[in-house]
Amino acid sequence: MTTVLDNRTLNRATLARQFLLERADHSVRDAVAHLGGLQAQEPQEPFVGLWSRLRDFDPKELSELLVERRVVRTILMRRTVHLLTAEDTLAWRARHDAMLRQRMLGVYRAELAGVDLDELLAAGRELMADGEPRSMGEIGRALADRWPSAGARVLGEMVVAALIPMVQLPPRGVWRAKAGVRNVLLSSWLGREADPLAADGPDAVGEALVRRYLAAYGPAASADLRAWCGLAGLPAAVKAVRPELVSFRDQRGRELLDLPDAPRPDPDTPAPVRFLPAFDNVILGFDDRSRIIDDEHRGLSVAGARVVLVDGRVAATWTVEGGSGVVVTPLGSLPAADRDAVAEEGRALARFLSDGDNDQVRVD
Repeated sequence: MTTVLDNRTLNRATLARQFLLERADHSVRDAVAHLGGLQAQEPQEPFVGLWSRLRDFDPKELSELLVERRVVRTILMRRTVHLLTAEDTLAWRARHDAMLRQRMLGVYRAELAGVDLDELLAAGRELMADGEPRSMGEIGRALADRWPSAGARVLGEMVVAALIPMVQLPPRGVWRAKAGVRNVLLSSWLGREADPLAADGPDAVGEALVRRYLAAYGPAASADLRAWCGLAGLPAAVKAVRPELVSFRDQRGRELLDLPDAPRPDPDTPAPVRFLPAFDNVILGFDDRSRIIDDEHRGLSVAGARVVLVDGRVAATWTVEGGSGVVVTPLGSLPAADRDAVAEEGRALARFLSDGDNDQVRVD
């Protein structure tokens, strides 16, 4: 009989793998790799995500990785901006190409009706071959004379977000930097093209994605995997690695797959208060998010709200006011002990955000 895992058990397993049950001693680069990247359309948010996960996190380390080209900002999973290691970007990009195109066409099919995408790709590559960093708007305007009916904005977005692997250059994403998006070819920034997909045979990249996802998010269902990466075509990869995996059921009856030796802590393991940034992976990385957030608050995860975990679940939102003071707004009543724990962790976050100049926190 298949073991049923309740939401609390799934919660503790996920927190352990996300370094939210106990801060990890990993390097920043290793943490980014383990997590399969961090969603990063808001440039400063990953710093909070890593501060909540790593012991003695130094934001300068992440900035240096970006400048040194060991971590990059690029559009990949779910057609959103992510921080990824250079190695994962090169290995995974081609596996996402078809999804990126389809998601763009799902939004702009009418505008792109008269555009040959292969010709647009070639024109975009020719434009970017000079190595000059450009914004999405600049790229679109440079191509608009050839395809005037599509419009510059659509052309630029199609090139950058789907057709051509690009990187957003530092200082975008560097600690405390305020900089617009400047794109260059991934191949010029990292010194080589992304790995091509195998013409036939096993889907090695897809199989690696399954294993990496379960290591950081499992136990999980195939629908959760799709929600994380945006790829629909992974059933063959799941089937190929299934003999390596163990199987459970959740309370809804869904099959959950997992790596046999991955941590699944006792559900009564205490979970400390953690402050999460906007669009944190631990929430967006699932189709069924009930292991960590109540359905009535699910909209917070896509609205860009920063949230606070209490006993492992989303229990409050937080913002920053002048001088980096932290303001916490509970979603319901918090017992006194939990309010004290939230305030204590909030003070630590305020010190991090202000370089030690401010430890003000208010729990409304």
